[in-house]
Amino acid sequence: MVLGIALGRLGLGAGALVAPGVPLGLWIADEDAGLPATRLLARALGGRDMALAMGTLTALALDRPVRPWVVAGVVADTGDVAATVAAWRRLPRVRRWSVTCLAAGAALAGAAVAPSCDRP
Repeated sequence: MVLGIALGRLGLGAGALVAPGVPLGLWIADEDAGLPATRLLARALGGRDMALAMGTLTALALDRPVRPWVVAGVVADTGDVAATVAAWRRLPRVRRWSVTCLAAGAALAGAAVAPSCDRP
């Protein structure tokens, strides 16, 4: 599960860096997705996700503790849920639910696996 979350995060992060409108299209109104400041923030979030993914993948490859990376991902995903809820009324109905479910699902999956991911 940790590997799957990391690979998903890596793909999302790379996508946000290369084509920030794609993940934005899942989250915010179309008219806001093309704004330069919005695209900048999407790329920054993409960098965050790539860093979390690369840290996790490196820890897995080197047989190092993975739990800190998983917990950091849980915090990041929980932050995404909180940001979405804070802007709830200003977001398109379907998109706010999509992002909330995706981010909450990733946070819950990470929280579920974190306690046991470093055990032999």
